[in-house]
Amino acid sequence: MSLSVNNLSKSYGDKVVLDNLSFEIHEPGVYALLGTNGAGKTTTLRIILGMLAKNNGEVLWKGKSLDPIRTNVGYLAEERGLYPKYSLLDQLLYFAKLRNVPKHTAMDRIKYWADRLAVTEYVFPPKTKGRKTSKSNRADQLSKGNQQKVQLVAALISDPELLILDEPLSGLDPVNTDLFKSIIREEISKDKYLIMSSHQMPTIEEFCSDITILNRGKAVLQGNLNEIKKGYGRVNLFVKSDVDIASYISSFGLTIAGKTPSEYHLKVKSEEQAMEFLTKLINDQIPIVKFELREPSLHEIFIEKVGDANEEK
Repeated sequence: MSLSVNNLSKSYGDKVVLDNLSFEIHEPGVYALLGTNGAGKTTTLRIILGMLAKNNGEVLWKGKSLDPIRTNVGYLAEERGLYPKYSLLDQLLYFAKLRNVPKHTAMDRIKYWADRLAVTEYVFPPKTKGRKTSKSNRADQLSKGNQQKVQLVAALISDPELLILDEPLSGLDPVNTDLFKSIIREEISKDKYLIMSSHQMPTIEEFCSDITILNRGKAVLQGNLNEIKKGYGRVNLFVKSDVDIASYISSFGLTIAGKTPSEYHLKVKSEEQAMEFLTKLINDQIPIVKFELREPSLHEIFIEKVGDANEEK
């Protein structure tokens, strides 16, 4: 085990923002923190990083209290915040110095990540005619997407052991989303420890093996995502046929969760019920194009755990 969060609590007056939260990251990979806005995700990350004081609890890294000054940790904040009037290169070198990265090493890493993230032209502008050098762009001269790329460079510049990403894909177009994902995979391949907070459930399913879902500061679901899904069973049935099967669905008492012009999304009580339904269709020689049983998606699990709780307000 390398990261252990134990009984974290945080309050502002009578408002409890975090209520005895605990979780552990046992091995390299991506751990997900999920929740609605205001659930306590960013508060948790800021406490881990020492940016916020906690009321109770502890954060351990490799068995010792996590010291963000001495621990090699990178952070991509949800609120993007480069200094708008300073040059990108100067800022990145400054961030590297804060992490005790030698200047020559920092320059090598900045060049590597700027190239990977396609921002080299802004960090190292090409020389213009009549000038020996060209100044690096300022942050306020970049689009929000390119600023986000530069901030990711800043998060990676110390080659961190622990990388914390708060909504890393927020606001990115599809091309840059894929680019960020490739870099996350690159960090995973280096046996890094990552914590990711995101509202994008497909991304969490793509990268994260273990999750915590927060609601109003409390953990309402924790554990290995695959095991959680198995616990629900394969209750989603997707059926596509060349003929209308509405009467069969009705006779079996199946719930229609969704429908497109060519496909039904059904809810079944068990795999046995689904197999009985399939047998009936086959026996009646109904042409079946698609018959697929699936576990619930993380999106469905999230809505079940958080949606109902919020309705109780």
